[in-house]
Amino acid sequence: MAFKPLHDRVLVKRVESEEKTKGGLIIPDSAKEKPAEGEVVATGEGARKDSGELIAPSVKAGDRVLFGKWSGTEVTLDGQEYLIMKESDIMGIIG
Repeated sequence: MAFKPLHDRVLVKRVESEEKTKGGLIIPDSAKEKPAEGEVVATGEGARKDSGELIAPSVKAGDRVLFGKWSGTEVTLDGQEYLIMKESDIMGIIG
């Protein structure tokens, strides 16, 4: 894929949620919420300060992250669904 986000934007692929609950109940697709967890696929070069100085992104490709439920814009690239969001929409990196 040849896609590079601009500025402080990040391309994230959602991580699929579990099909079953801890008790063993199977969750149908219609009842599942979209996961708020994903893997960073690509990042932009970062935001710029008023002085023009570059602020490097805190996340990198391969990081597993948590983001807000309504964060980002859904896009389809090469038949795969992704989210493009600002780095500030990411709440944290899962270690």
